[in-house]
Parts: sequence; C-alpha cells; structure tokens
Amino acid sequence: MKAKSTSLDVAHIAGVSQSTVSRALSDSPLVNRETRERIKSIARELNYKVDKNASNLRRQKSTTLALLLFEDKTSDGSNINPFFLAMIGSITRACSSLGYDLLVSFQQFSQDWHAEYEDSHKADGLILLGYGDFVNYQEQLKKLEQHNTPFVLWGAQDKKGQAISLGSDNFQGGQIVAEHLLNQGRKAFAFIGGANLHCPEFMQRYKGYCSRLKLAGISGRVAQIDAINTQESGYEAALRLLNRHKTFDAIACASDLIAIGVMRALQEKGINIPQDVSVVGYDDIPMAAFTNPPLTTVSQDTFRAGQELVTVLVDKIQGKAVSINQLCGELVIRQTSL
Repeated sequence: MKAKSTSLDVAHIAGVSQSTVSRALSDSPLVNRETRERIKSIARELNYKVDKNASNLRRQKSTTLALLLFEDKTSDGSNINPFFLAMIGSITRACSSLGYDLLVSFQQFSQDWHAEYEDSHKADGLILLGYGDFVNYQEQLKKLEQHNTPFVLWGAQDKKGQAISLGSDNFQGGQIVAEHLLNQGRKAFAFIGGANLHCPEFMQRYKGYCSRLKLAGISGRVAQIDAINTQESGYEAALRLLNRHKTFDAIACASDLIAIGVMRALQEKGINIPQDVSVVGYDDIPMAAFTNPPLTTVSQDTFRAGQELVTVLVDKIQGKAVSINQLCGELVIRQTSL
C-alpha cells in the first residue's frame, strides 16, 4: 500500500521548507500568492491533507521563550555585544521565576526566520537583542507583526510600527555626559558614533549631548565622526577626528567599545587622558573598569532591563495590557574624565 503523503513530500517537490508549506495551506500572507497556489496544487496532486489534530497540538503553549541575538563583530570572536551578556543572565533568571524555559540562538535572517519558532512550536514569544542597521531591521519587524508573533525588543522604538520596544532614555544619557564634561571645565567637544536613522540609539545620545551643550551656550557644531560599535571603528574614527579637528578637549563616545578604540588612538598620538582630553563611553561593560585609565561611562540597568523584557513579553502572550517605560542611565565617573 502506498504510504500517506506528508508535508515534507510537498515541501520537497515545491522546493520550500515545511513551515512554508504549513503557512501556505493556512493562507498566511507571509507566503506570496503564486507560491501559495503552487503548494496547494502539489498538495492536491499528492492527496495531502492537513492533520488537524497535529495542527492544534502545534498551537499549544510551549512555556518557552526564545532569545534571539543579533551577531555583532567582536574582537574575541564571540559575535555577542558584551553589553548584552549581563542582560542574558537577568533574562534567564526572570524566565525561571515565571516558569518559562529559555531558548537562546542567533537571529537568522532567512526568508522564514520570523515564523519558524511558532510554527515548529519552539517558543511562545521572542525577545530580540541587537539589530545592526535599524532601517533594514524594520522590514524584519513588519514580518513579525504580520504573523502576529508575540515579541519584544531592546532598543529604539519603531514609531512607524506596532513593535514593543524597551530601552534606555538615550537622550537623557547624552545630556548627563555633556553636563559632566561641562562641570570638568571642558570647552571644545566632539562625539564619536553614528548619528543617523541607521543607528537611532546612538543618534539620541548625540542629540542629548548637543542639547545640553547648546543650553550652556556652547556655540558652533559639535565635531561628530561616525563609528559602528567596535573598538576598531572607534580607533579609526579617532584618527579621522585628529586629522579634521585640531582643537578639542572632550570626546563623548556612543558606546564603551568605541571609547576603548578612541583611547588607544589618542594614546598612540601622545595625547594624555584625561589631562589633554576627557573621554566618556556608554554602556558600562565589564571591560570599562579595567581600561588604562578606567573609563567614565553611562551605566544602563541591565538587570532591570532583562526582568522588564521578560515580564512585558509574558504579559503580551497572556493578552494583558502592556506599558513601557524608558530606563534612565546613570553616570559612572572614573579616571578618563577627572
């Protein structure tokens, strides 16, 4: 007797994944019309019918959350932004306290990445940490929204979409950096880090920085050099700053990793920190306390952030009302800005 056809048979002939077959047969808008019709035609030819009991089983709750990390370039080869390491611990504890397991993996931007976790019953909801270029990332968020996938992300709010974002008040963080440097008697200011829509968190830190300086009557545009969140990029940006702007005595950096690269460039050029130039970072990663000299930075409450991310996601999964509050940063003064 001929074996009963399965969704794997349909997927093999159609040249797609099983999850795509499942979505096509349920008329999901995530599969374009042409592909849906082709898959349905193949299913009819094979006399394949969806197993309703199995389908219902997949819709049950898994009591598992998925933590998806964006892969960042790192000098240690981990591809994990060190800022997120402490947050991962907090997320794990928060999941345990609420009776959820946690599945951790890197985000895979394949065609079906946004739906595979629910379709395979891996997780009830997603936590997203990191996103690279935010302009490009918004397209991925739209796919999650279209699929009605419960998710929450750490970072900038997507004002055009319905994504729930938890993050720090980056504008406030930039302001307290400027306030500190002004109190140190600094007169000529620079900022290193992307200040555009592609990196909105950095942009808000830059805007807060400039806003406080303007309030203090600092005339002229703050010298700003783009850099991504790596030590190498900070190093190269500092060299560009030195070539373009000869007069500055304070540099605010959009992240600690950038600041560490900046410090290396300044020291190689014989510029003393903080005697000649004060340097301030952002994030307070563990490495910040062990640079030479130790780095002044803005600390973000990663413990609370992890707890909030899990609580908000679970509330969303359970259909409860969700409210989001930005977390304020706190300045940690060390020897790079005394």
